[in-house]
Amino acid sequence: MATERLSWPVEYADPRHTSLPLSQGRGSSGSSCALAVCTAGCPYEPHPGASVLPVLVTGAAGSVGAVGRSVVEGLRQRDLPVRAMVRRDDERAQALRATGAEVVIGDLTRAGDVADALAGCARMYFGMGVSAQYLEAAVTAAAVARAYGRLEVFVNMSQLTVSEMDLTSTSESVQHRQQWLAEQVLDWSGLPVVQVRPTVFMENPLFRVGFSSIAKYGTIRLPFGQAKSSPVAAGDVAAVVEEVLADPAPHIGRVYELTGPRSEDIAAMAAEVSTVLGRPVRYTDIPLQEWIDDDLRPLGLPDHVFQHISTMARLHAENRYDRKAEGVEQVTGRPPSGVADYVRDNLSLFSP
Repeated sequence: MATERLSWPVEYADPRHTSLPLSQGRGSSGSSCALAVCTAGCPYEPHPGASVLPVLVTGAAGSVGAVGRSVVEGLRQRDLPVRAMVRRDDERAQALRATGAEVVIGDLTRAGDVADALAGCARMYFGMGVSAQYLEAAVTAAAVARAYGRLEVFVNMSQLTVSEMDLTSTSESVQHRQQWLAEQVLDWSGLPVVQVRPTVFMENPLFRVGFSSIAKYGTIRLPFGQAKSSPVAAGDVAAVVEEVLADPAPHIGRVYELTGPRSEDIAAMAAEVSTVLGRPVRYTDIPLQEWIDDDLRPLGLPDHVFQHISTMARLHAENRYDRKAEGVEQVTGRPPSGVADYVRDNLSLFSP
């Protein structure tokens, strides 16, 4: 960890312990990492001149869609102090520092690292890429946050598929099951949780692979048949998380389901892409196993990720992703972006 080790007792869960509200001002020292002031005599002292508490954003280096990074950038644009937790100190960490965020290096499966990162923060966003260690990391973060006992909000990045699952569900991926279990733990924790459940991201490898043949062949290759989907833009997901972290009180205990503006089959998506590009784009439906072997496997994804994406493709073919939810507009006050918007914003991906 790149931050001094701080410890705090489990009794911080005592409701008498309160922290200063997070405001949009900054201390005269310019510090973005003021420690909490507790009314019950806890041992923390704020840095000289500090008047704000940071928001902890995990997974801040970004993977699919870079939601964590976008959340950091959005909060900093609001002049809110942010502590960004990343796995390694690389150019992505340096880019986060350039926004004015404090960056700490740590492992989400190590309670000590999470405790160090959380110390003195008022709000927390838990996000992690698809990983075989996801459940361990989520439970570790929940346990640390519960012992800390001073969070105003714990925003959890989940998946919309978990809303279709129950205790005995078996048709989903291992990652889906881990995220369902993580939600159960957070429900039991007593933390001030907000669950964010996006459907498949527009930037997910599933659609990235499917759209990759547009530039050269003018086709979208996916094994969905006539099934429908409503992919959501990562930027919209980040905007929801940012809004909740900036003003958590109205959202505590809520579950926000996020999708794109419409659920449509891939032929309809191809028509949208064609309109934006001004040239024909068609949908090529291929057998699921052929797509897995010829299109997905060459990416060389880790086994856990490969199983997750393969399962998502199968669930799409079974029409399990025919969804329409209002969460983006509920929280941000604007409608979500659609496929055409994504193409317009990323024209280089579709150019021959």
